[in-house]
Amino acid sequence: MEKTAMPMAAAVWMVALLLVFAQFSEANGEGFDVRQHLSTVSRYGAVKDIVVNSTFVPSNAVDGCTPIHLNLVARHGTRSPTKKRMRELDRLASHLKELISHAEQKKLSLGKLPAWVRSWESPWKGKLKGGELITPGEEELYDLGMRTRERFPQLFEEPYHPDVYVIKATQIPRASASAVAFGMGLLTGKGKLGPAEHKAFAVTSESRASDLMLRFFESCQSYKVYRQNKEPSVAELKEPVLDKITAALVSRYGLDFTRQDTASLWFLCKQEASLLDVTNQACDLFKPSEVELLEWTDDLEVFLLKGYGNSINYKMGVPLLEDIVQSMEQAIKSHEEKQPPGSNEKARLRFAHAETVVPFSCLLGLFLEGSEFKKIQKEQPLDLPPTPPMKSHTRGSAVAPFAGNNMLVLHSCPASSSSSKYYIQVLHNESPIPMPGCGGSDVCPFEEFKEKIVNPHLKHDYTALCAVKPEPLNEKPVNSKLSLAFRWIFGWGRDADADEL
Repeated sequence: MEKTAMPMAAAVWMVALLLVFAQFSEANGEGFDVRQHLSTVSRYGAVKDIVVNSTFVPSNAVDGCTPIHLNLVARHGTRSPTKKRMRELDRLASHLKELISHAEQKKLSLGKLPAWVRSWESPWKGKLKGGELITPGEEELYDLGMRTRERFPQLFEEPYHPDVYVIKATQIPRASASAVAFGMGLLTGKGKLGPAEHKAFAVTSESRASDLMLRFFESCQSYKVYRQNKEPSVAELKEPVLDKITAALVSRYGLDFTRQDTASLWFLCKQEASLLDVTNQACDLFKPSEVELLEWTDDLEVFLLKGYGNSINYKMGVPLLEDIVQSMEQAIKSHEEKQPPGSNEKARLRFAHAETVVPFSCLLGLFLEGSEFKKIQKEQPLDLPPTPPMKSHTRGSAVAPFAGNNMLVLHSCPASSSSSKYYIQVLHNESPIPMPGCGGSDVCPFEEFKEKIVNPHLKHDYTALCAVKPEPLNEKPVNSKLSLAFRWIFGWGRDADADEL
């Protein structure tokens, strides 16, 4: 018995030491960068090089091939908060003052409350406008434009013409400003304007009401109905996380925070970290494990309202997918006919929103395993993103950060034993990414790409899809089961210490 007891005792001590080490590491934020956990509010530079699939090896199938056409679908760069969100932060500032005053009147101990909270005012207080592209956002797109030209010099060697290099944006100013910033980087040194030899270029937009390529979500009535019906249940799924973290904040700092305070403080954390590079104020109120849970609530919302959570979210993006395929078919035709330089389109560059980039990524089947891809081809729902500490491959920070983008590069390859002469390579945030529809490769023969990834979606007509009256949503029992499951997983149904998360 003694021989057995000693190893067991050692194991118990080892587990205890690991737990202490984990708590110490979390308390000190060791190895944890909050800027990589801000979901779709993440700055591009903070997350673009994060490896989503560590086992993936990029294909060399296009080595020796020539890129002949590029399609880009990009989100706008880092932007300021909207007017609505700025008002929310003003209300937060007022409520924090009320909470502190109330605590002082009751002579409660506020020794653990960070000093900045007592005098905090919103950095955007008094601003009358919001949502515009800010300087870091301009730099994200400008640098992306420069890197794109450097990566594909054969595509951008011709003199600029708006029919050769088509630049499109939505009518929302931050998207069109992003297109301008990208174009300035792409065409630096190509003109004669100013010391940097800039070149004037055209950015075209469709009206918001009829932009089926980049704002398909604006005109799709069935999606609007789905979203309106789904938003309350999404909020309900997020509430247990917010309530648990709110209780932890109350216990930790001595103020009677509400669920809304927690949500607003998390929003402030994201704005400070992403826009201002400030991570030692609002973000420091939360433990890393709490940040990951709050990130998960944001990712859950993206999944259910923009992504794989329902097929209507991405099926409505079919006009964009169709336009991309047609542009590549035209590029192949021009290449086959050996049309002279300057007579055919080389790139179609689009700048829009997370509501565009996320559905388009879903249409391509990105971030999925093979079995999951088969499900979306059959329009079957996928499981919700796993809760931390389990890792999700559909994190908002990876799928659609500020300036997040997908590039589809069409290559012409030398004649060989291969049956295909043209290949598509997909880059997500400038890195090769596997396509489960093409055997998990980032490179796919063009005809196979059309057959396995594109054509299953093209059976949907946008007008019919978006005009169809949605079926009644009887989701309450499902939501109740999900809520019970989450409560069981995190201990929300038990008497747990507020600092456990």
